[in-house]
Amino acid sequence: MNQNSKLFLAIIGGGAVLLLLILVSVFLLLGSSEGILGDTVAVIPLEGEIAYGQSSLLGGDVVNPQTIETSLKQAEEDSSISAIVLEVNSPGGSPVASEEIMSAIKSCKKPVIVWISDIGASGGYLVASSADKIVASPSSTVGSIGVILSLTDLSALYQKIGVDKYSIKAGEFKDMGADYRNLTPTERLMLQSMVDQDYEYFINLVAENRKLNATYVRSIAEGKIYTGTQAKELKLIDETGGKKKALDMAAQMGGLSDSYNVITITPHQGLEEMLNSLSANAAYSLGKGIGSFMEKGAIQYNIR
Repeated sequence: MNQNSKLFLAIIGGGAVLLLLILVSVFLLLGSSEGILGDTVAVIPLEGEIAYGQSSLLGGDVVNPQTIETSLKQAEEDSSISAIVLEVNSPGGSPVASEEIMSAIKSCKKPVIVWISDIGASGGYLVASSADKIVASPSSTVGSIGVILSLTDLSALYQKIGVDKYSIKAGEFKDMGADYRNLTPTERLMLQSMVDQDYEYFINLVAENRKLNATYVRSIAEGKIYTGTQAKELKLIDETGGKKKALDMAAQMGGLSDSYNVITITPHQGLEEMLNSLSANAAYSLGKGIGSFMEKGAIQYNIR
């Protein structure tokens, strides 16, 4: 073998050894990176009514879907976070806003565990149903799969106190739901069909998210509420337990050891979101008519 051949083989052999050392180093780094990369479970609180068009500065605990989406995105993009716990304490709210949060959870690539602390009902449960797993406190309130449309007829009271309230309208149904008169039979049928349609849609979403038969979900729905223990028996949740159990489950699904870190990502509504909310409220008020019964912007999935 000539000198050039020996030199060529030496270069090839040295390169192979160097490549092997690099691969081993990368493997060891990844295997021991729990203190550096992906060693954290993120907790995102979701507490209060789920709705558009309000902020906490305007009164009440309101969860705007955009703030939850922003928090989920932050957790998804942070390489130190391996799993997410969404801490739900909500009676529900707008079906559209609830569905928006549900979609954001389903699009997450990292494991998402929902922990229902006190209440996860109606729209709050719809959100929870989209997670990889649901843990609920044994005494929590879970379920309320149903739709309610609240109306008030104050015509008798107005007559008694001498108030003559009326409207000038264009469109037969523009004042449907106004508090100065009751519904006509046609209006009642119209609104009932809307509520029934939303109810069926709600049932089908829960069935799909929880991998249950829609007929079965319908049998346990009807707006019924359950304790966490009952909800587990009915397959509405996966486990009962406290926050620590949800964190441990998230860590396990994220491939973490027992010594994981926990951070809380608190949703904040920025100035632009607040201004948009105020704008939405103003625009909605201008179109109010049938909106008399929709003061929070949508038919509500709520416990009453």
